[in-house]
This record gives sequence, C-alpha cells and structure tokens, in this order.
Amino acid sequence: MADDPLTILAALTGSGELLVLSPHPDDAVLSCGALLRQLPDRLPHRASVTVMTVFTEGTPPPYTLAARRFLRQTGAVDAEELFAERRTEDSAVLAGLGVGRFHAGFVDGLFRLDPAQGRWRRLAAGLVPELGHVYPTNRLHLSRGRVSPRDSETVRRVTDTVRELLPQGQGVLLAPLGVGRHVDHVVVRTAAVLSGLPAVYYSDFPYNLEAAPDPGFTGPLAATEASLDRGLDEKAELIRGYRTQLDSLFPDGVIPLVPEVFLLPAAVLGTRARPAGGPS
Repeated sequence: MADDPLTILAALTGSGELLVLSPHPDDAVLSCGALLRQLPDRLPHRASVTVMTVFTEGTPPPYTLAARRFLRQTGAVDAEELFAERRTEDSAVLAGLGVGRFHAGFVDGLFRLDPAQGRWRRLAAGLVPELGHVYPTNRLHLSRGRVSPRDSETVRRVTDTVRELLPQGQGVLLAPLGVGRHVDHVVVRTAAVLSGLPAVYYSDFPYNLEAAPDPGFTGPLAATEASLDRGLDEKAELIRGYRTQLDSLFPDGVIPLVPEVFLLPAAVLGTRARPAGGPS
C-alpha cells in the first residue's frame, strides 16, 4: 500500500466516518490541516469527517501561576472568555474546511480542578490555587506526559464520548501521538486506545519540531509511517484562523511548513507493516 495518508484514510474510512480527535481547539488543524483540507474530496460517497475537540472549556479564577502565564501569552485575563473565543475560532476554521465538528466540553488541563479535594483544601486553594488543581504547574505536571490518578474520571468520560460519537464498526479514529508529552494530548491518545476502535495516529505539531514520539507507545504499533507535504501553504493560512494562539505558538510570526506525519498501525492496515522509527 502506498504511503499516502489521503489514499489510506479514504480506503480505511470507506463509507463510514473518520473521527479526528483534537485535544484543544487548534490541534487538529495544526497537525492535520493539510489532510483535512484535501480528504473530503477523496472520500467515497456517504463517508464523512468529524473533528471532536476535547478540552474546550476554562474555569473562573483563582488561577495557578502557570495558568496566569498562559492567559498573558494569549492577551486574555479570563479563561472562560478565552475558551469561548477559541471555540468560535475553531468552528469558523472547521466550517471553512467542510468537516463536521463537536466540542466535547471538557476543561483544559491548566484549569482542571481536583475533583477529590475536601472542604479545607478548597478553602486553602482560594489562597494558593495550585492546591486545588490536578496539574498545578506546567513543567512539573502538565508537560510530563503522566496522567494523574486524580484525572482517571476524565479519561473514562472522554473514552465514553468517543465511543458514543463513533460506535464500533462505523469508522476510524485519527488520534494524537502525544508528541511533546502534554497531558491533555496523552489523555486523548489513551482514550483512543481504551475505546477499542481502529485508530491511526498523527504527529503533534508544532511539538514535533523539538520532540520525538514515545517509543514505548509507538514500538508495539508496528506501524507504517505516511507523510503529506502537499497543501502546506494553505494549511498555514488555516492556522492563522486561530488568532488567540498565534503569538504563543509562533512568537516570530513564522509558521514552519513541515510535512504532516501519520502512523498507521499494522492492526488497522490489516497487513504486516514495516516498523516506523516515528516522526522527528
């Protein structure tokens, strides 16, 4: 089978659905924008593409130091207002692509509150917000790639939502590899695995400019690597539709035009695929 993700995904989707799992309102287009722009024209009759954006909500203050830094990078002061704007951006970009969209309504990792905190801890968190959050810091918690045991209910609910949107036998998932180790990306990848649905994985851009995928995850996939380098200029214009994120993601204003990379597990292809070293 040729290493052309457009051809492969069209064949895998058949007359069913491709459900693209996007951790945040921008990740699907950042990592798969060129593919999403071209894929609908390749699909058979009655096939469809839907982007499920998972973490689409913020919370009221008080915010952790890491959350306040993120808000400053985006020029925002209120997370709920920021995520309302991000959902609007996402809806507009995806509508322009002609694909379906579903905002799942889960709270972003920087703002996710600990569901198990007791009364005294809640009171203390009013003074020290880090005490009330599942991932109180970015470097030590959110970007370590380790899903907290206190986040197990989030994993379960995301998995259930994926199964509701794509029942077994009705299509294929396109899920993040978790390159960069952002916990929200790892949660979504975990939900894809736990769903039991056939899944193809995309390399998370722009994290993959500096990081490699986790070999502990990619190794057992025995995957075929496919890349797409057509339509990258058009993809950059799509990315600019996410105005709230541009300065924090691309401080110099330049969006690198790098091929999109996908891993297609042998179990999904139904063939003995060559092992892939993974995108760099």
